[in-house]
Amino acid sequence: MSRERAAWVLPVSIVAALALGLLPLPDAIAPLRPYWLALAMAYWVLEEPERVGLGFAFFVGLIADLVFGSLLGEQAMRLIILAFILQRFRARLRFFPLSQQSLAIGALLVNDRIVTTVLHFALGAPMPAPLSWAAPAIGMLLWPPLFLLFDTLRLRAWRHR
Repeated sequence: MSRERAAWVLPVSIVAALALGLLPLPDAIAPLRPYWLALAMAYWVLEEPERVGLGFAFFVGLIADLVFGSLLGEQAMRLIILAFILQRFRARLRFFPLSQQSLAIGALLVNDRIVTTVLHFALGAPMPAPLSWAAPAIGMLLWPPLFLLFDTLRLRAWRHR
């Protein structure tokens, strides 16, 4: 029996992640903003690998570069690295309890922070604020409720048959 899925959830979640990334925050707490796009992409790579892969990550990353006004290709590279690692370990990660998935997502977000810092250093771009190293911990804490929200919305059509 195949499950009907709510097809609107994927594009809406990506647009919402982009909007949350643009949400103005006071300068003091702006570096603490979680990487919403990476969290959304992580969910979709884990749960819908036939629809969301490296090409999708690249495309969304380029859109994010344009929307955020960052270095062209920066977001794309960050999301491709995240998607590649998630695809590689997808079979294991899917069966972890949410608490262990959160730790893995936290590690991926720290990896993303390292990639961003190295990229900015190599290109001579302004370095991210030191407080931004706390953002992966916030993303890690947000993973379980975000995962459950996306899962509920994605499988809603199947549950209401």
